[in-house]
Amino acid sequence: MSGGVDSAVAAARAAAAGHDVTGVHLALSRNPQTYRSGARGCCTLEDSRDARRAADVIGIPFYVWDMADRFHEDVVDDFVAEYAAGRTPNPCLRCNEKIKFAAVLDRAIALGFDAVVTGHHARLGADGLLRRSVDLPKDQSYVLAVLNREQLDRSMFPLGDTTKAQVRAEAAARGLSVADKPDSHDICFIADGDTRGFLAERLGEEPGDIVDALTGAVVGSHAGAYAYTVGQRRGLNIGVPAPDGKPRYVLSITPVTNTVTVGPAESLEVGTVAGDRPVWTGGALPDGPVECEVQLRAHGTPVPAVVTLADGVLTAELRSPARGVAPGQAVVAYRPDPAGDIVLGSATIS
Repeated sequence: MSGGVDSAVAAARAAAAGHDVTGVHLALSRNPQTYRSGARGCCTLEDSRDARRAADVIGIPFYVWDMADRFHEDVVDDFVAEYAAGRTPNPCLRCNEKIKFAAVLDRAIALGFDAVVTGHHARLGADGLLRRSVDLPKDQSYVLAVLNREQLDRSMFPLGDTTKAQVRAEAAARGLSVADKPDSHDICFIADGDTRGFLAERLGEEPGDIVDALTGAVVGSHAGAYAYTVGQRRGLNIGVPAPDGKPRYVLSITPVTNTVTVGPAESLEVGTVAGDRPVWTGGALPDGPVECEVQLRAHGTPVPAVVTLADGVLTAELRSPARGVAPGQAVVAYRPDPAGDIVLGSATIS
């Protein structure tokens, strides 16, 4: 129970369904004041108190579990290391994979519980397959696609058949004070939303060149390649205009040479995406090509593709080119289904 409206209603629904429910709030910050500012982030004492009040209204026991060290190691340190390596990580994926459905689930099972219930907007069908939420703008199946079959079998997502507006209305009807609480935004452990400043504080300044991909000329400089991501257009600090006058975008980041390479928008287009650390939960492992759709960023537009899985690599041949595909993000394969798109599997884009 994060202290937000989604997890409060999820807990209330689980209790109303007759389950023996215990509310758990995760203390993820070593210093709670550093992880939240206004509606950004999470993990304040206010959030803990909101979660406790919701548990009291629902009538369930409530505990705070300190996972700060584990969260810092598996999510925050990983986030910094990925940027230092020229990749663009999604910390929500790592948090679900390493914390909520690993560390928390392991402790819950050790204590005799059967499953972890969360307020994620996603569905688990009667067949156990992960599906998109009915509220597509709020769908979170992308950040849950890293979960393996054993984790999904011990997970419950009660809100997958409900829109966010309906969740808020239900919270109000249940007398939960968080009914109108704003959603948190951005990366939960970067309170002010300044990712570049957060990384600079931990990695220091590393001046380097910004190079034009077409001419090989140095067209600008940067204070740290970690501040850039593939597809970025703004804040490039380019001092030399392109010959055609068109804007340039980040095409790649090379940590070895500390170089950021830029070029025209059409140079962002890719037709093949490969990912490592694959997870496949949509039935039997494929023994050949699979026609499906892939999503390459959180809330990105799905792209028709042919996916193969072999030798520990998931490869997606896109039916139409995609732009801004960043290593470190996830490639998630979906199978369109009348009952809601099914998550087939995922991998980390390499």
